[in-house]
Amino acid sequence: MIRRLLAGLAGCLLLVGCASVPRSPLPARQDVRDFALEARFALRVAQPGQAVQSSGGRLSWEHKNAGDRILLANPLGIGMAEIEVTPALSRLRTADGRTREAVDADALLEEVSGQRLPVRRLPAWLLGQAEQPQDMALDAQGRPLRLREAGWQIDYAYDDEAPAALPVRLTLLGEGGVELRLRIEEWKDLP
Repeated sequence: MIRRLLAGLAGCLLLVGCASVPRSPLPARQDVRDFALEARFALRVAQPGQAVQSSGGRLSWEHKNAGDRILLANPLGIGMAEIEVTPALSRLRTADGRTREAVDADALLEEVSGQRLPVRRLPAWLLGQAEQPQDMALDAQGRPLRLREAGWQIDYAYDDEAPAALPVRLTLLGEGGVELRLRIEEWKDLP
């Protein structure tokens, strides 16, 4: 169960970076506050002395009013888990009806999967927002290219040359041999 959840989480994140983003009107990256996205992910965990674990799938993410709702599905679209994050509580529900709660989303995922994934920081990282500007490298158009923060390296790729374009592929490399790839298929600005 934990291995499947971990693989699903990783897969969702890895695949998000593989699809093309529709050219619907979106605000400039720096003006996006609340958003929804559809993505594919791939998660790979390679820890010393253990077999490499991989998983993948799809994710639907809604970030609104400082809260997040993430639906994870396998590559065929069958739901595996739902993660809800509010400032006060994080909840994970699995397809078999089990529910776990914690104050910290990252700690909750670590408890369930054995891996500490940066759920709390991901909304900002998706938009290329660093806590410290010196942690961000920019490309020739002034867009986020690489961010190093909280033990993670995030690499960005774009399908559009516009300086305000949103990324369509993210690769997150974490300490302990964790690699999460996202291929964002669709961005939506939420009112």
